[in-house]
Amino acid sequence: MSENKKTVLILCTGNSARSQMAEGILRSLLDSDKWEVFSAGTKPSIVRPEAIEVLREKNIDISVHRSKSVEEFAGSPVDYVLTVCDNAREECPFFPATARLVHHSFEDPAEVKGDQTERIDAFRRVRDAIDEYLRSEFVGLLDAS
Repeated sequence: MSENKKTVLILCTGNSARSQMAEGILRSLLDSDKWEVFSAGTKPSIVRPEAIEVLREKNIDISVHRSKSVEEFAGSPVDYVLTVCDNAREECPFFPATARLVHHSFEDPAEVKGDQTERIDAFRRVRDAIDEYLRSEFVGLLDAS
């Protein structure tokens, strides 16, 4: 993490879908000279191939991302912590008082049952909801800081 940039850490349970998609989208929206964006999970697993696929449709590449534990960021300076699922908010570790905590829960597309088309549609729906929230609310919050 750079001392000259502000940092956003996006948390979810598995760091496999919602937080990974939010990281990719937010990185595409913010000036990389001013912001660093990371994601992590309280119980990291794998980056879901469906998340990679639906972001690729928007020309965002997260294929090199890996699922990370929130513990990797313990003691690191973080300006914003965005939890994208209720479980992560409840299990969110302590961050310094300077970190601004923001919560917005999204449906877990990994929980959707069905064939490949139904699962991809769920990932697209959640991708679009995350994109809309980040553009319409979260980036404005960052701009105000």
